[in-house]
Amino acid sequence: MMSHMRRAVDYTLVRHITEQLLIRFYGNGWMATLADRLSRQQNVTVDACDLTLGQPDPRRPALRIAFASDFHAGPVTHPRYLLDAVQALADAQPDVLLLGGDFVSLEAKYIEPLAQALGQVPAPYGRFAVLGNHDLWADDYPIRRCLSRAGIHVLVNRPAQLPPPFEHIWICGLDDPTSGTPDAEQTFRDADGVRIVLMHSPEGLAFFDQHHFAIALCGHNHGGQVALPNGRTLFLPHGAFNRKYVAGHFQVGPTAQSRLIVSRGVGYGGLPIRIFAQPDVVICTLRS
Repeated sequence: MMSHMRRAVDYTLVRHITEQLLIRFYGNGWMATLADRLSRQQNVTVDACDLTLGQPDPRRPALRIAFASDFHAGPVTHPRYLLDAVQALADAQPDVLLLGGDFVSLEAKYIEPLAQALGQVPAPYGRFAVLGNHDLWADDYPIRRCLSRAGIHVLVNRPAQLPPPFEHIWICGLDDPTSGTPDAEQTFRDADGVRIVLMHSPEGLAFFDQHHFAIALCGHNHGGQVALPNGRTLFLPHGAFNRKYVAGHFQVGPTAQSRLIVSRGVGYGGLPIRIFAQPDVVICTLRS
């Protein structure tokens, strides 16, 4: 049975007052509508990759993963760009759908139409999600409930084994590194095969010193959301790993054998615009 709301560890009185003021200021989404009319909101691009982990085994079929993060359904993201992202995920015809959190901004009520749309993405071997800081700030209980009803399994510090023929692969969902209570021991418990880490932000790497994994997928940074033409970002969330791994593909770990993919996300946080930080979804074919 699903537990009730968890209070985000960084949800202070100042944060609460700020959120309430933003709710009143953004109102019914006038900023997103204006930004759309000015062509300042964008359709997603597809970041496609093909990865081989270890020695190829012809007996194992390739796993096609679709990953998206940072939808930020709410008053600063126009709904049609959310539907565009969902369509891109469906068009990829993935085996598994992975979702990296921050489904909403400011209020949990925005989750319902988004969860319904994501639940329609065909993913025969499972749909899995973790929550982001904005989900925890808004109220994670209705968000988890809506996702669950849509057939999306929310992983909070726990692994999930895929069904055959992918039973050697585990999806390991880490709780949000900044607003949640991440626990790597629980996240990897009994996951004795190929580990795919699903987390909200690159800061999750701080918890994996003694734990191996094949690939980790996350978002949170929005690619800076506003950047210069040379790619230099003007604003980034706090955290050494967020600043080191802004967006893209990286080799990480003591022996650089693990892969990290950081998506620029789908939606908009704070301001309803992106500059040189186009939204994306990740489509990854994984061979093992």
